[in-house]
Order: sequence, then C-alpha cells, then structure tokens
Amino acid sequence: MIDFSLLIAVFSGIAVLLILILRFKIQAFIALLIASIVVGVMAGMSPEAIIKTMQEGMGNTLGFVAMVVGLGAMFGAILEHSGGAEALANYLLEKFGEKRASWALMLTGFFVAIPVFFDVAFIILVPLIYSLQRKTKKSLLLYGMPLLAGLAITHAFIPPTPGPVAVADILKADLGWVILFGFIVGIPSAIASGPLFAKYISKRIFVEAPKLIETNQETHNFPGIGVILSIIGIPIILIVGNTLLNSPLLEDVNISENIKSWLKMIGHPFTALIIANMMAWYVLGIRRQTTKDILLKITTASMAPAGIIILLTGAGGVFKQMLVNTKTGEMLANYFADKGVSILVFAFLAAVLVRILQGSATVAMITAAGLTAPLLLGDSTEISKALLVIAIASGASIMSHVNDSGFWLVSKYLGLSEKQTFKSWTVMTTIIALVGFSTVCLLWMIF
Repeated sequence: MIDFSLLIAVFSGIAVLLILILRFKIQAFIALLIASIVVGVMAGMSPEAIIKTMQEGMGNTLGFVAMVVGLGAMFGAILEHSGGAEALANYLLEKFGEKRASWALMLTGFFVAIPVFFDVAFIILVPLIYSLQRKTKKSLLLYGMPLLAGLAITHAFIPPTPGPVAVADILKADLGWVILFGFIVGIPSAIASGPLFAKYISKRIFVEAPKLIETNQETHNFPGIGVILSIIGIPIILIVGNTLLNSPLLEDVNISENIKSWLKMIGHPFTALIIANMMAWYVLGIRRQTTKDILLKITTASMAPAGIIILLTGAGGVFKQMLVNTKTGEMLANYFADKGVSILVFAFLAAVLVRILQGSATVAMITAAGLTAPLLLGDSTEISKALLVIAIASGASIMSHVNDSGFWLVSKYLGLSEKQTFKSWTVMTTIIALVGFSTVCLLWMIF
C-alpha cells in the first residue's frame, strides 16, 4: 500500500534539492542537507529524530569514504607530478602506432583516470592529442573522443575514483566486485564511445589543434612504464584478490583462518591504498630526487578537491538515511515490487533524471544511490549490489550538456563551438550510458 504523504515528502525533497542547485546556485552539500530536512519534516519526524538521522547518515557514510577518497587523491597527485600519465600515454602510442592511436588514447584514459581526477588527467594529456593532430592533419576529435571516453568511463565506473566509491558505500557494495564489473562493463562502453564513435564524428566535424602548446615535462625524465603500471595495478589487484578470496568461488581452498584474516586486511581498500601511496611516495618521489617538502606540498594540496567530494558524499548518506528512517524506502521497495518495476531500472533512471537536470555526475550518482539504497532487500547479493553501482554510474554519465563543467572543459580545450560539443561530447556521454546500462542488464540476467 502506497503512503502518499511519504511519497510527497520524497518528491518535495528532490524538488527542493534541484531548485536550490539550479535556481539559487547553492552548493550541493548544503542543498542535500536541506533536502534531507525537508523530507524528514514532511514525513512527520520529530526535530530530535531529524537531527539524529542526519548525524547517523553522515557518520556511517564518511567512516569508509573519507579514507578511500583521501588516500586516492594523494596517490593520484604523486602520479600526476611524476609524469606517469604522460609516460603511459607515450608508451601506448609507441606500441599501437599512429594508425591505431585512437585505441591507445582510449586505453591511456582508461588507466590514467583510476588514480587521477578526470579534469586533471585530461588537461595533462591534451598536449598529446594536439601533437597527433598536427602530425596527421586529421580532425582533433579522432584522438580527443577516445581519450575522453576512457577518462569518463573509469572516472564513473572504477574505484578508487570518488563517484563509484561513494555509491558503493551507500549501497554497501563490495569494492572488489565493483572494480571487476566496472572493468567488464567499461570495456564495451569505451570501445563504442571511443574509437568507433571518434571515427564517425571526426569525418563530420574537423577541428585543428591550437598553434602552440608547451609541455611541462621532458620525455626523457618520465618514470618507467613498468613502474607506473605496477603502482597503479597493485591496489586494484589487492582489492579484487581480497574479494575473490572471500567469495564462494574460493571457499573450498584450504587456507587457515589466521592467514585469511591477514590477507583480508592487506586487501582491504584502506591498506591497499596506503601501500600504493607509500610505493608512489618512495619510487616516484624520493628515488627521483623529489624533496620531501615538495611531496608534502603535493599531497596536502590534493586534499582540497578530495574534501569537497567527501562532504558531498556524507550529505548523500544523510539523504539516504532520512529515506530509511522515515520508512519511505521500504514503502517504495514494496510498491515497485508489486508493480514489477526492476530496482535496476529505477536506479538507472533516477541517476539519469538528476544528471540531466543539474549536471554534476557525482551529485547524480550520490542522489540516485540515496534513493536506491532503501529499496535493497535483505537477500541482495554482493554481485547484484555491484551491478547496481555500475547502473547508477551509467545513468549519471548520460547527456553532459551546458550545466556540466565537463561540457565547457571539453569545449575550451578542443576548440569546439557549443553546437559541435553537443554533437560530439554530449553524444559520446550518452553512448557510454546506454552501452553501459545495456551491458549491466545482460550481466544482471546472467548472475
């Protein structure tokens, strides 16, 4: 039975959230908190219960997210400063050759965005696509779209980037499974929206690179490619390995509980990222004659953008907890189950709606996760929760347009008009969303 007063409370909260962000340009962190209070008040909660729920939601969420996002930001900052991103891109371009450069750039974006924020990684790698355009005289979009596709997909699908970490925590999904399915779903999404779409759009829109561009790093000073791949890969291998070790797939393997518990600790995202940070600090910093003072400055500066993501995620946790404590989530879960509406479709559409209306993929992911988490039933498997994370990430990737900062970043650096950016970047993000969600649906049926 649907309780219309609770339904009105939820829609009122979402409406307040969107009005505050779109009309009044209020920061999403405080807008989410105000929307949560609106839901609580309209649902009939007492003032004391509302405050207690806010504290509970913030505390439960930040215990995990703050650690992972903070460690991930420091790790990415050291990698960025060392020139590791450029080293990986140059290596792949050399191996793939000029004819397959778009595939090399897609892979570069795919791997670089694991430790480095999307916008930072794009700005670092833009000189490479400028250089390729000048050599080949082909449209800049032939190289720009694959790079952007790889960056955007990893940024949305694969931890320890902040978006999927936040959604995984709100849905209580295992990060190892999220990483595994993020890669599985990300590959066809990257191919379709990257090299294949780039080949199509570059024949219809010709763009030249700017006349002059200077790079900050000398090629001979880049770290070795093996070192870069090892440092990026170690935390992922540890986290995924821990997940598989504790899954039914390896339950018959004879390992003592003591050893298993230590392996579980080493493979936990906290420990895995601490190990990665220490390796990056020494191998990419101290051994390459970067002073300890500079390393301290780099890692401290990385905390600023991480802090915004952490607070925003905490506010999303408050919104989720309000839906849980008012029993709104339980009511909606029963209603959708009776109507035969899949929670997967609901999660995807919720992310799509918020993304299109307010622009930020991170806000869309966190809001959709907050709406979806209370609908989860007690018998939800780790695999189903991980697939829900990717479904939300797919929805939050769709149709980037004028209310998204990424739209203007791409427009500026690729020298595109607004109309050209819609035809290229906006279409590319929509392909990511649709291919990603289609792949998730296929996996949902299999598992």
